[in-house]
Amino acid sequence: VAKTFGKHVSNSVPLYAEGQKLITEFSDFFVGKNEKVYDLGCSTGSLTKLLADRHKSHNVEIIGIDIEEKMIEEAIKKNSSENINYLTEDIVSFTLEPTNFISAYYTMQFISPSVRQFLFNKIYDSLNWGGALVIFEKVRASDARFQDYFSQLYQEFKLNNNFTADQIISKSKSLKRVLEPFSSEANIDLMKRAGFKDIITIQKYLCFEGFLAIK
Repeated sequence: VAKTFGKHVSNSVPLYAEGQKLITEFSDFFVGKNEKVYDLGCSTGSLTKLLADRHKSHNVEIIGIDIEEKMIEEAIKKNSSENINYLTEDIVSFTLEPTNFISAYYTMQFISPSVRQFLFNKIYDSLNWGGALVIFEKVRASDARFQDYFSQLYQEFKLNNNFTADQIISKSKSLKRVLEPFSSEANIDLMKRAGFKDIITIQKYLCFEGFLAIK
């Protein structure tokens, strides 16, 4: 999975590369010199590397964290930089140092709902005042009719990207109890309970949404 992750996820998630580019552009508003930035659930490090390249001249350390060792191994092979520190850690138990910017790119949806609020709380507490969290998530629609529309159009998106019907069904089965997306409203509620008050959608395509939350 790790070796083919980049190509697979780009074909599976609409506007995947565009979302990463948008995060790096928003980071300019929050990342200063000599700081630490966290990329939570960094997988093979494509976004981590973009952030590192963006802020290389400012002596910024980008910390990419993923629980899967093979993902980190691929990140080190494909997306290393002198200002990146890749760690194989569980972000739920990992201690975050004070920071002005945290990204979680399609990460929170894989965190158990039982500890998801705890993680949002920890992220909020680690941010300096005026710091930002950017998260992108697969989201559920607000009612069954809209969810049906989104699901059908997303299946068509994957078929148009050369996935077979069997592959789509197999993938759906493999993600049971692994991928547990919340609605847009539920994600915002999690952030608000953590303490965030300034929250806005920065990208949206069907059941894929990016949020910017400022402390």
